[in-house]
Amino acid sequence: MQGLHNLVAPKGARKKAKRLGRGESSGHGKTSGRGNKGQKARKSGNVRIGFEGGQNPLSRRLPKRGFSNAKFAIPVGIVNVGALSTTFDDGAVVDRAALIAVGLLRHRNVKVKLLGTGEMTKKLVLHVDAVSESALAKVKSAGGSVELNNA
Repeated sequence: MQGLHNLVAPKGARKKAKRLGRGESSGHGKTSGRGNKGQKARKSGNVRIGFEGGQNPLSRRLPKRGFSNAKFAIPVGIVNVGALSTTFDDGAVVDRAALIAVGLLRHRNVKVKLLGTGEMTKKLVLHVDAVSESALAKVKSAGGSVELNNA
């Protein structure tokens, strides 16, 4: 019986370390795989990413322009009325937790926006953060209601 006291690594899982500088006939002698001279042949020659030997690095030579909205963007999870119609029963209350439970929404820390793709056939009570005009019209025509969350 195998237990924590007698674990053995499978064959091929443990590889011997490359023994450098042990003579020419070892295949890793003389320069020990570092090539001939140069900064990276020295013992402390591996330098940080982007370092170009004192020359002004590319990241500093290129101009920085423009604006990115990435850090200010508000993440929005999109749900279509057609998906709601096929997933939920008539008269169901649909909120963020219900959408996550059925897999229509992945994250709980996103705003939920309802879009109008598909047909709405069931009367649902929806609690969302935003809704498109077409989605609102389809929900109302099916007899449902939309309540916007205050954020």
